[in-house]
Amino acid sequence: MRRLRYSAAFLDRDGTIIRDRGYLGDPAGVDLLPGAARAVALLNALAIPVYVVTNQSGIERGLYTEADFWAVHDELERQLALRGSALDGVAFCPHDPRGGSACACRKPGLALYRELAERRGIRLAEALFVGDRPHDVLPALRTGGTGFMVRTGPGDESAEVPDSVETVEDLWEAVTRALDPGGGDDDER
Repeated sequence: MRRLRYSAAFLDRDGTIIRDRGYLGDPAGVDLLPGAARAVALLNALAIPVYVVTNQSGIERGLYTEADFWAVHDELERQLALRGSALDGVAFCPHDPRGGSACACRKPGLALYRELAERRGIRLAEALFVGDRPHDVLPALRTGGTGFMVRTGPGDESAEVPDSVETVEDLWEAVTRALDPGGGDDDER
């Protein structure tokens, strides 16, 4: 069986890797979703870099600090490591969209992805994008990448999912389908 090769995997955090607790600023609230560590470990085994890209407006809203964000991220990395998986990096937008000034880094904006791509030599058109909301996967459409929406987060039932984005149960299903979309076909990226 041939598998597709991706230049990187961009994963949303809340509702995709960990349970979405709203504005999470306490590491005690980090709860890995079933299959998430296994999915990251599979990407690691295939030498596909894994990055978390996340909107964290709670920072600018004053609900938690950037230090709190990093404490939560450290706990996420610790829990993944205990299960034999690792992240290659994280990028986040701290801005509050209610503030009136638009920023380029808030998803579905591409600034965070482009910055990672430039620093790490990632080809965005060959990247995998996974999240529980349309704004997590719209960057895939804008860059020519591959997008999957998972049902493990609260999502946005009113939002329309683009036709080219497949909706799956969880991160494990997204990763395994992305790597072998034909179920054993000889397609290769």
